[in-house]
Amino acid sequence: MGAEFLTVQIEEDGTGSGGYAKQMSQAFIDAEHALFEELAQDIDIIVTTALIPGRPAPLLITEQAVKNMKAGSVIVDLAAERGGNTAGAVADQVVESHGVKIIGYTDLPSRMPNVSSNLYGNNICHLLDDMGGAEDYKVDEDDEVVRGALVLNGGEMRWPAPVKKLAEETKQPEAAPENLVAAAASTEKKDRGPLVLLLIGLALIAVGWSGDTGFLHQVTVFVLSCFIGYQVIWNVSASLHTPLMSVTNAISGIIIVGGLLQLGGPLDSPATILGVIAVFFATINIAGGFLVTQRMLKMFQR
Repeated sequence: MGAEFLTVQIEEDGTGSGGYAKQMSQAFIDAEHALFEELAQDIDIIVTTALIPGRPAPLLITEQAVKNMKAGSVIVDLAAERGGNTAGAVADQVVESHGVKIIGYTDLPSRMPNVSSNLYGNNICHLLDDMGGAEDYKVDEDDEVVRGALVLNGGEMRWPAPVKKLAEETKQPEAAPENLVAAAASTEKKDRGPLVLLLIGLALIAVGWSGDTGFLHQVTVFVLSCFIGYQVIWNVSASLHTPLMSVTNAISGIIIVGGLLQLGGPLDSPATILGVIAVFFATINIAGGFLVTQRMLKMFQR
């Protein structure tokens, strides 16, 4: 039978006693309590660890949260020595509140060897029972548990145990219709790559026939810039966009410099128009980059 499990850990700042309360507003603390009270309805085991030695422990699990837990649930309060994170916790005692046991032991590390020995002994007893016990003791190599722990049998080396492959692993999974469609779409996109490059080349040739060498130069630079931007931004996983923000800002800065160099011509010149567009979008990209970076840095500020 499974049990829902929750670990609550709050790091305090270094501003002295009650740093948790000073750092967090009362509205935040109230919202936190409300959240824990809601979660407690479906949680069977809670472990709280919010404690800095020498300071009062912040109250995280209110009495209402304890009431919301099912009868027979358990709360292990590792901060009981400084008042506890749980309402009603008592240091070095196990108390019961609203049918919930609150463990406030302050010497849990010293209790672990005994608990570990009991758990290991329990496993050995179950293994011996599985092997028939004292009345019908046998070494059944068809039993996966026994075979996995077997080293010698009748003087014959039996270690290591053979690895059995599950029947599901030996079967080749049939491709789902959706996967076939996705694969076909991916292949189709890959096949379009050469076609797009061919169309771009034909467009450059058409511009070259116009006879305007300066405009051909500008269009070539513009197409190459679009290609580089695609490779840097759109061809990178979305999860990496934030770490690459500084790189994209640097590229946008170069784009702005290049765009500004084109703004000295006539207003109706294609080069001037493209320069204005480049400066506009690059500015948006830089402003957004700094905004996202600032928000990311605030996550690590206290």
